[in-house]
Amino acid sequence: MTTTSDQATPSRRRRREEPPGHDRAPGRTRGRPRGKRHGGRAARRRKRGPLRTVLMAALALAVLGTAGLGWVYLKLNGDIATFDGEGLSKNRPESGASKGANVLVIGSDARTEGNSALGGGSKDDIGRADTAFLLHVYADHKHAIAVSIPRDTLVTIPPCLLPDGTWTEAQSDTMFNAAFSVGQTESGNPACTQNTVEELTGLRVDHTLVVDFKGFAALTDVVGGVRVCLPQDIYQGDLNPNRATKGDLIFEKGEQDVSGQKALDYVRIRHGIGDGSDIGRIKRQQAFVSSLLKKIKSDGLTPTKLLPLATAATQSMTVDPGLGTADKLIAFGMSLKDIDLHDTKFVTVPWRYQGSRVALAEPDASGLWAALKADRTIDGKDASGGSGKTSEASASPGATGSDGSGVDGDGIDVAVYNGTTVEGLAAEAAAALTGHGFTVTGTGNAGSREHSTTVVQYGTGLRSRAETVAELFPGAQLEPIGGSAINVVVGASYTAGDSPAASGTGTETAPTDAPSSVADDARSGDDDLCADLSYGTGG
Repeated sequence: MTTTSDQATPSRRRRREEPPGHDRAPGRTRGRPRGKRHGGRAARRRKRGPLRTVLMAALALAVLGTAGLGWVYLKLNGDIATFDGEGLSKNRPESGASKGANVLVIGSDARTEGNSALGGGSKDDIGRADTAFLLHVYADHKHAIAVSIPRDTLVTIPPCLLPDGTWTEAQSDTMFNAAFSVGQTESGNPACTQNTVEELTGLRVDHTLVVDFKGFAALTDVVGGVRVCLPQDIYQGDLNPNRATKGDLIFEKGEQDVSGQKALDYVRIRHGIGDGSDIGRIKRQQAFVSSLLKKIKSDGLTPTKLLPLATAATQSMTVDPGLGTADKLIAFGMSLKDIDLHDTKFVTVPWRYQGSRVALAEPDASGLWAALKADRTIDGKDASGGSGKTSEASASPGATGSDGSGVDGDGIDVAVYNGTTVEGLAAEAAAALTGHGFTVTGTGNAGSREHSTTVVQYGTGLRSRAETVAELFPGAQLEPIGGSAINVVVGASYTAGDSPAASGTGTETAPTDAPSSVADDARSGDDDLCADLSYGTGG
């Protein structure tokens, strides 16, 4: 294939029963989650609800750890439900690339196991992801940021495990919330959502939590209600736009305390405020989490309050095996206990409208992921905790300092272009990629033949795979593009015949600040409760 463009046509996708190299737990039934156990019998997995907030659960467990109440461990262990991790991809971002921790929080609007009474809908509905955010706890354990990902964001969903043990094809330009529904099961597919977030961000997700309606309602009851603010009166018709009439008043304009069903109604309101978009709802959900954290910190936790709160927290969550015991949850909670409200930030990934859907706004989205990977706060502080991210080579995704022997390109399609006047470089690079399991979809000459540095271009949601490609081209620059392809544009820094480790000059600099658009749109945990609640027109 030849072309005069620096961008390739969309990559071809291959159907496979199971991508080689996917980790599988030996002896475990495929596609079946592990439930919590009572009386020696495995219970059904608890179903997910639409909670946008789990930070408070972790904080409650942090206080549990500091209180030293070991007598509740057995009680909490019995309440914790986990899902199998066998559906996680092997082609994951490098572990330890960031010293901070990344926790994916998923909420679903499935109505199973008693949740339909709180949220409506069919009790036999499949698990659907309504909201998700990625919580990054910085390495200094003094800063944290929750990055909301709109459910309508168009992404690439990588291969995911189905209940029958087969794997799906990768799906490009697909709504983000569809990942959780892969397999069409009542319990949803949290592993698929985790795979998608890792593909989207290039960050390794250390833990995943899923939360349901009932648990959220119980948490808000236990803390005695959460202070919220409404920019206008809200009626039943605002909560359910399918109503024929306006209905009764359910919220008055201004500040008020909500718990249980009222708290659920608040975080679900979409159509009655601002432009009725999910983006606006996300902003109000972020305000709700801020208020909840503030309430927990201000009230303090006596032993009398502690057990009900910790119980509600554990009963509300389904977690990955890495958080499947009280000890592990408490250890995670302890990592949050010293984070001040002002240093807890809430943002939405940089986005733009693409028709009726949402697309990532590049290069700002990639700039945010790079800043988090380097443990840089959105206001430019080094929060690496002395982890030492000073070397340009260590910061560059391609600068591994190895011979590339550990790179596995199975399932990754790449087009290769010669960006120099030296003949044969594209073929040489293609051979190196093929030798590591990548599928080369074609080679050709780039539109510009004056590239001094190799560039790895990647489409929406493909940064993680692009970073894997870049490991074979030390010093390569990553460049987001439209579409769903990954291209390597070979530069003069790549010399035919050299080993992968010998090529490149490390020209990509270490990430510093996140894009200003992210900082400008951020909410701090101590911000005015009534500020910035009416996104869009009409509010």
